[in-house]
Amino acid sequence: MVQAVMTIAAEDDAPRAKGRSSLLRSPQFSSFIILVVLLAVFALADANFLSPLNISNMMAFLPELGIIALGMTLLLTAGEFDLSVGAVFGLAPVVVMLLVQNGGWDIGVALLAGLVLCIAIGAINGVIVTKIGISSFLVTLSMLLVVRGAALYITQGFPLKSWDQPGFFVTLLAGSFNVGSFRFYTSLWWFIGLSLFAIYILRYAKLGNWISAIGSNRNAAVARGVPADAVKIWLFIATSVLAGLAGMISAFRISAASPVAGTGYELEVIAMVVVGGTALTGGRGTILGTIVGALMLRAIRNGIVLIGVPGLAYNIFVGLIILAMLILHALLQKNAARS
Repeated sequence: MVQAVMTIAAEDDAPRAKGRSSLLRSPQFSSFIILVVLLAVFALADANFLSPLNISNMMAFLPELGIIALGMTLLLTAGEFDLSVGAVFGLAPVVVMLLVQNGGWDIGVALLAGLVLCIAIGAINGVIVTKIGISSFLVTLSMLLVVRGAALYITQGFPLKSWDQPGFFVTLLAGSFNVGSFRFYTSLWWFIGLSLFAIYILRYAKLGNWISAIGSNRNAAVARGVPADAVKIWLFIATSVLAGLAGMISAFRISAASPVAGTGYELEVIAMVVVGGTALTGGRGTILGTIVGALMLRAIRNGIVLIGVPGLAYNIFVGLIILAMLILHALLQKNAARS
């Protein structure tokens, strides 16, 4: 009897131990540990790092890149990526402001037109990649040049003053609120809401299973009835729309729409996603990891300036972190395969 009870208890503990072991080996957990270490190092190096003012400054910009990273996570999980997101980030608010200032459009209608433009850009990317069969790297690199060139041409290279009159859309996209000594923007709510929605899609919805299956083995997914091309096209559209939304939020927040806004964001966003544990080759994605990756890169950018490291050295730190995380994730994956 005692032996039977001990056997049942051992069998009951086995799944728990396996779950704990799986958590410890997960990419997002290792990313979280590194984030905690980085925060501790910067906090010890400069007492102002965890001050309400500094945290408020970090959180002002984090949601904008984070929103783009959510779309990129889903797209990378499906085995594709989009290099045009930084250019779309700059073009969308420029088009909106030109429609309002030169065309006399209502701000709400102009915002809707800007999002429609983002849908068109994403759809073009998706159709060319899926129907013609050109690599997403080449397609979106070309689109980056087209979109950035269009933004520069229609503005003649000059930034535009953004909409700064009080109203519904300003409050919706760039309103601010205080929590004690901390100041946050409504973009944080956008980021939280979209993150929860992306987690639901990737972990609990049938679409999430389709996305992972397409990224793991497209042919096998198609054989099982997954509409791979349609899913990828919609993911390209979603990524482009999120980039445009983030650009509009940024323009409203700083009251300026610049044709060069978002330059280099495509690489920084991919870095956030990869550092968080999403596989560049597709098939494995984690929204929680992306959030950790976004926090990590923003903390590095902010922390190295506070401790006196030249801002131009930021790319060195990011490059080293990415290499370290890729090596760590590869080792964890090999270890998991052996187990």
